[in-house]
Amino acid sequence: MFGLMNVVFPVMFLLLFILFIAFLVWAIVSNVLQWSKNNASPRLTVEAVVVSRRADTRVHQDPVAGDPTGAHGFHTHHNTFYYATFQVESGDRMELPVTGPEYGMLAEGDRGRLTFQGTRYLGFERER
Repeated sequence: MFGLMNVVFPVMFLLLFILFIAFLVWAIVSNVLQWSKNNASPRLTVEAVVVSRRADTRVHQDPVAGDPTGAHGFHTHHNTFYYATFQVESGDRMELPVTGPEYGMLAEGDRGRLTFQGTRYLGFERER
């Protein structure tokens, strides 16, 4: 029985390690490809309307003082990601990530000129 465990656990550990490394490489490569694609895209300024906004808040908890049991409590971290959806003259819609201050300045129904490059939001100039 113990001989089988001496074979199974190292193989399982190796497979999980390889899976973790593969996921890490995939995440890095996909982000670099998206960054490169955005840089190769033209900067466009088009008439657009803000049709919706959303905030995605993620909560992470880490044990205090490195105690994995959490007996001493947890540190809670919040990360909020902001997005705005714009509809352009052709009727197409695009959701772009925006900063917190930009998110606060945008309201649904705002009309103006959207500037973007690929999936990168560069600004929105509201009509007066």
